[in-house]
Amino acid sequence: MASAEIAAEHERILREIESTDTNCIGPTLRSVYDGQEHGLFMDKLEGRIRNHDREIEKMCNHHFQGFVDSITELLKVRGEAQKLKGQVTETNQKLQSDGKELLTSMDELRQCRLQQRNIATTIDKLTHCLPVLEMYSRLQEQMRAKRYYPALCTLEQLEQSCLPKAGGYRFCAIMAENIPVLRTHIRDVSMSDLKDFLESIRKHSDKIGETAMKQAQVQSSRDSDITHQQWTGSGKRLRREVGSGTMVERSGGSPNSEQDSGILDVEDEEDDEVPGAHDLVDFSPVYRCLHIYTVLGSRDTFESYYRKQRRKQARLVLQPHSNMHETLEGYRRYFNQIVGFFVVEDHILHTTQGLVNRAYVEELWEVALSKTIAALRTHSVSLQIIDQDNYSPIPVSTEEEYRRISGQFPFQDPELEKMSFPKKLPFSEFVPKVYSQLKEFIYACLKYSEDLHLSSTEIDDMIRKSTNLLLTRTLSHCLQYAIKKKNVGLAELVQIIINTTHLEMSCHYLEEFISNITNVPPDGVNATKLYGTSTFKDARHSAEEEIYTNLNLKIDQFLQLADYDWMAAQGGGQASDYLSDLIAFLCSTFSVFTHLPGKVAQTACMSACKHLSTSLLQLLLEADVRQVSMGALQQFNVDVKECERFARAGPVPGFQGDTLLLAFIDLRQLLDLFTQWDWSTYLADYGRPTCKYLRVNPHTALALLEKMKDTSRKNNMFAQFRKNERDKQKLIDTVVKQLRNLIAAHQS
Repeated sequence: MASAEIAAEHERILREIESTDTNCIGPTLRSVYDGQEHGLFMDKLEGRIRNHDREIEKMCNHHFQGFVDSITELLKVRGEAQKLKGQVTETNQKLQSDGKELLTSMDELRQCRLQQRNIATTIDKLTHCLPVLEMYSRLQEQMRAKRYYPALCTLEQLEQSCLPKAGGYRFCAIMAENIPVLRTHIRDVSMSDLKDFLESIRKHSDKIGETAMKQAQVQSSRDSDITHQQWTGSGKRLRREVGSGTMVERSGGSPNSEQDSGILDVEDEEDDEVPGAHDLVDFSPVYRCLHIYTVLGSRDTFESYYRKQRRKQARLVLQPHSNMHETLEGYRRYFNQIVGFFVVEDHILHTTQGLVNRAYVEELWEVALSKTIAALRTHSVSLQIIDQDNYSPIPVSTEEEYRRISGQFPFQDPELEKMSFPKKLPFSEFVPKVYSQLKEFIYACLKYSEDLHLSSTEIDDMIRKSTNLLLTRTLSHCLQYAIKKKNVGLAELVQIIINTTHLEMSCHYLEEFISNITNVPPDGVNATKLYGTSTFKDARHSAEEEIYTNLNLKIDQFLQLADYDWMAAQGGGQASDYLSDLIAFLCSTFSVFTHLPGKVAQTACMSACKHLSTSLLQLLLEADVRQVSMGALQQFNVDVKECERFARAGPVPGFQGDTLLLAFIDLRQLLDLFTQWDWSTYLADYGRPTCKYLRVNPHTALALLEKMKDTSRKNNMFAQFRKNERDKQKLIDTVVKQLRNLIAAHQS
């Protein structure tokens, strides 16, 4: 029973080996080796192998003849195949030979087709790129030619039309990136041109106004020859409307009337042609800038900037010049500038659309009218007061007159009040009149502010600032005009100093007056202080300087009358006539200085004495004086002693001791050195602080000694025969030599 099972198992294993893939036979064989019948299985396996070999052999024997026949057929086919191969090879060679030219032609055709396609593509791309490049080149040319408005239009066309069609090329991207830069550059350059334009019309407003005045005069003379129908009795003028065939009435009260606009567009005449504003000023920058900002979408910004700048220029034009009131030419220039300003604005109004409008120009005209009237009125009143003043103290005969003047001007002088009538006030009529005008101006400012709805503090600030402008500009200029007038004398200058001193002291009364009418205390934190003190102080200082200058000029006029005999044998015992007259003039002049502040009188006196001393020394050393004798020096010494006598007499009180004599110390030491011939002391003590002739300059001494040496040589023909003269000449030569050595030693 067991052997039958083993045989069945071995049979199963053999079937499994026969039917199983060799990769999976491992487990089957393992089961054989794990069993106990290994040898029996091997025998069974050998038998199975022999059976299979016999079957294979039977099969081979069965098919052997067919195999031999197939081989025989195959051998026959091989020959035919070789023959066919040869024919195919030959045919292929012929085909390759014949197709080589075709392949070459086909390759050439392919290249041509490719080139055609590339050319077509290139032409298409260039069709879109060339306009971009041409337009960009045109843009660069316009930028170089500074044709910015056409350049901006080209830029817009390039950005909106050409670049989108060209495609995404790198040069297109660079151009697109550069467009905002170019646009900004055009805007900045146009603004720079506008600024130059504004500066140009500011400079040429005077000339434009003058031209407009001439045109108006020419037009007026022509209109006088026209029939009476073209003018009405009310002053209105009938003229033909520009661009239409109708006749309309125009009033002459507005700067924007058609008559004014015609200033710039006068028709060509056969003669008397006067250039218009467009001939004097190039208006193209403002037009160009307006167009550019309009294209850029910033027209409002441009209009605002233009009007703002012109308002600033209007304020400058309407501000009177400091010396306007001095000459008629000053007023003419002032009016020419105003007219020139409005002529330009009128031209802009009629040649641009909306840059300025009529309301804007009318507003500027109203401001100009009020400013001009105020300036002329203030100057006129101030100048009238100055011109009518007699520059003399006010005489007062009665108590009523004294009280009346005291009511006009806050003046208090206890000593003057004790004096009996008649008496004189120290200031002239100018002082109470100016003070009254200042109060009237303050009242006018208060009246003006009533309808402005301002607070008390704001009204106070406005009044103080307006008063400061009146003081620092108008009144200050008028005072300078009075001081600098050609015919003003020393007495008038002295009175001006006295007047400004009293006006300066009255400034705190003006402060109180403003505070009383505005109910604002003057000591507030933000309260504006009046500049009257500094205004009158500056005017007083100018008058003082003018006194010093006029005194020196008078001294120079007297010195021109000096007629010294520089070869005189001996001097006279009396002072020269010109010097006596000069001293008399100085005495009478300084007697007028009694009402001046002590320091002013002392300064004037010291300045005059110093100038006199310096001028006398220059007179002695001037090049025209080639020879000076000892007699001439003695006469000159007498004149200097007269000057010293005048200084010692104290023409002006307040000097301590002989302070005024120090003005002549240089002359005194020089003359003492020559008249006493004290050269040994001078040469021995030179350079020491205690030197007797400390103020004598060796160059000055040498120059004067050279003139005396020439005199000794030329005028003493027989000096060589007289021992005294020979000794004197030797002594002069010795001193000259020693002075030269002294100068050389100190220079080294």
